[in-house]
Amino acid sequence: MMPEKITSPSPWAKDFPILKQKVHGQDLIYFDNAATSQKPQLVLDRLADYYLQDNANIHRGVHTLSQEATEAYEVARKKLQKHINAAKSYEVIFTSGTTEGINLVATCLTPFLKAGDEILVLTTEHHSNIVPWQLLAERTGAVVRPIPVDKEGMILMEDFKAMLSERTKVVSCQQVSNALGNVHPVKEIIALAHSVGAVTLIDGAQSCPHFAIDVQDLDADFFVASGHKMYAPTGIGFLYGKEAWLKKLPPYKGGGDMIKTVCFEGTTYADLPYKLEAGTPNICGGIAYGVAIDYMHSLGMADIAAHEHALLKYAHEQIRALGGITIYGTHDLERKAGVISFNVEGAHPYDVGTLLDQMGIAVRTGHHCAQPVMDFYHIPGTIRASFAVYNTLEEVDRLILGLQKAMKMLL
Repeated sequence: MMPEKITSPSPWAKDFPILKQKVHGQDLIYFDNAATSQKPQLVLDRLADYYLQDNANIHRGVHTLSQEATEAYEVARKKLQKHINAAKSYEVIFTSGTTEGINLVATCLTPFLKAGDEILVLTTEHHSNIVPWQLLAERTGAVVRPIPVDKEGMILMEDFKAMLSERTKVVSCQQVSNALGNVHPVKEIIALAHSVGAVTLIDGAQSCPHFAIDVQDLDADFFVASGHKMYAPTGIGFLYGKEAWLKKLPPYKGGGDMIKTVCFEGTTYADLPYKLEAGTPNICGGIAYGVAIDYMHSLGMADIAAHEHALLKYAHEQIRALGGITIYGTHDLERKAGVISFNVEGAHPYDVGTLLDQMGIAVRTGHHCAQPVMDFYHIPGTIRASFAVYNTLEEVDRLILGLQKAMKMLL
């Protein structure tokens, strides 16, 4: 369980060996968690153990190593099922990450759309939740329409309601904005989309690591997330889909593991989830993903959320108090996750980010794969600080000192 106070050094930083290093002679402070999280020793050990002791292809062998690897991989699937409260384990499809999950759905929905149909996405989406739908529109003659947001980047629900019609076939939106940290009312969005018969997909890349997810309560048709933002390795993620929808989708790729029988007269496909998992998967990544889920639950999802909210609140207050800084996204912190996106007035975000790096502070600068967000605010990019379990209030203090130094040097 989490301790009552956020102390320095972090009581969880010891679990993450990469955080012990120095950058430019300074203790590393890692505030780029929305891009990827660091990995605890437990996950790193499991990756090594797999190749040292368990390496074998899965689902295809009667020998001991294959059986053990298969069991560990499928146990990880069940852990993900529990993590998001899916009804059945075969509703969880392993992918390489959020991007592949969205592309899988967008590709497999091709037979279900026609010219004139509409696909609605939020204006503030990550490119991965825009481009796949544009490709679907090109294939089918459908149209992608952006859902308007207010000046703080929150969905305008009345405008969204007005956009819905019998032409609306897909509504896809982020639960948490990677660029702004805004938490959108996805349960209400899903219900409204379903009222006109649209299928829904929720991008949970920035929510799944930070607070509890219940896909059944949300009533999402599809939900996607990435392991590398959840203390797991890169190259692994998942797609959740309601059983009824997954059964309707055609195969995404052809190859091994996704078939029942193959002959030149025709091929029959495997049952779920394997119908949508062609080829040799990222076995060690999937197994390590299960270990990362265990690690998160050992801390407690509610405690993780509370810890990160305390960091967000403190950082938001301290950055605002500096003056000369614009914070983007909602200022209602009850509708915001552990992301602060901001700019120093009169300074380019790249210059600020470079100076902070010289002080050992890692932040993200740029458009964050969300160029429409930057166009909306008429800016080239932002500085983004994003939090995880190993960050502390004292690290936020160092960020504030770093910003003060950067502002003196640049302004």
